[in-house]
Amino acid sequence: MNILILGSGGREHALAWAVKQNPKCDRLIVAPGNAGIAMLAECADIDILDGATVVTFCEENTIDFVIVGPEAPLAAGVADACRAAGLLTFGPSVAAAKLEASKAFTKEICDACAAPTAAYARFTEAEPAKAYIRQQGAPIVVKADGLAAGKGVIVAMTEAEALAAIDDMFGGEFGAAGAEVVIEEFMAGEEASFFILTDGTNALPIGTAQDHKRVGDGDTGPNTGGMGAYSPAPVLTEALQQQAMDMIVLPTIREMARRGTPYQGVLYAGLMIENGRARLVEYNARFGDPEAQVLMMRLGAQALDLMLATAEGRLAEAQVNWADDHALTVVMAAKGYPGAYARGSVINGLDRMPEDSRHMVFHAGTTLRDGLVTANGGRVLNITARGATLEEAHHRAYAMIDLLDWPEGFCRSDIGWRALPE
Repeated sequence: MNILILGSGGREHALAWAVKQNPKCDRLIVAPGNAGIAMLAECADIDILDGATVVTFCEENTIDFVIVGPEAPLAAGVADACRAAGLLTFGPSVAAAKLEASKAFTKEICDACAAPTAAYARFTEAEPAKAYIRQQGAPIVVKADGLAAGKGVIVAMTEAEALAAIDDMFGGEFGAAGAEVVIEEFMAGEEASFFILTDGTNALPIGTAQDHKRVGDGDTGPNTGGMGAYSPAPVLTEALQQQAMDMIVLPTIREMARRGTPYQGVLYAGLMIENGRARLVEYNARFGDPEAQVLMMRLGAQALDLMLATAEGRLAEAQVNWADDHALTVVMAAKGYPGAYARGSVINGLDRMPEDSRHMVFHAGTTLRDGLVTANGGRVLNITARGATLEEAHHRAYAMIDLLDWPEGFCRSDIGWRALPE
């Protein structure tokens, strides 16, 4: 098959790496891709937010299967345009992707199907939102309703912080995403990520992971798009996964189908675990980043078969064959991230990195300049390793980092700390 993956980050590099291993893949194109992706696939510089452009490209290149990586093309309706043109496509419609594109919509769905989640209120004006915060007190969570590249959520530990978040959001810090705000009860507990494939009717859990949102060791500092992840997540026991399926995921899938907007693709449920119960934090309409890196490392070539079964409506006959292993990824970011950072620094030492079924460097924000790999984003590299134990995967990943020569980059030193032995 000829396969097109849309996206340019570490998630898409990991997807491309897994897809490329499957003998069903004859030709692989990633648009727009990055310096690391260019080493294993063709890259195409097209506008992936324009459905007509993507469809024309697919027709010109005889593409058989389209995999939509990031959330922005989904929210722009690219999956709809591809399906309307008769292209086999992995990724939800724009109507179904509202589960990620609108926090308020997700709450509405949870209300309709009685899925356990945080108590909330929604606002389109600052003063009523501030009055609600003063009434509720802190800690409290303030969320921009729309897509804000993983940065539109403020976990406010003080009332002053929450009120400042309201000013920022209605003041335009997150653009159109902050035109409506959802204010939620603060949920205590341990957060984990649960990934499910669904063809609109059937659902298949494909793995668990835990990421590290805060920039500094010990979960300190501001939130980021994710500084590392590991899989599986021990906190999501089989019993908790079943509870999440029965009470959260399956009711959501049924409610979406009942509304005439069936969900097809990967559904990423962010869960908060407390006292042996799971509640929904949020849904994402695509693989997480950096969670995709550890999932793909463990799934390998079968990832393509599972995505094809999803797109073709054959999920009822599919199954996941898990190795009894662990994977861990460490994000190397440009100094200054998640604030201001410089682009263009040269990354040396990549040629010393092992790349095999147990070691991979997935590129997140890189570009080639005069034959040299340079940093071109905030999160730049995902140093990823597998092992028989999480401890082994952790050791391998950090041993790889020691081979890098990139003084302009940094990483956390404690990825996996919740699940590692003391």
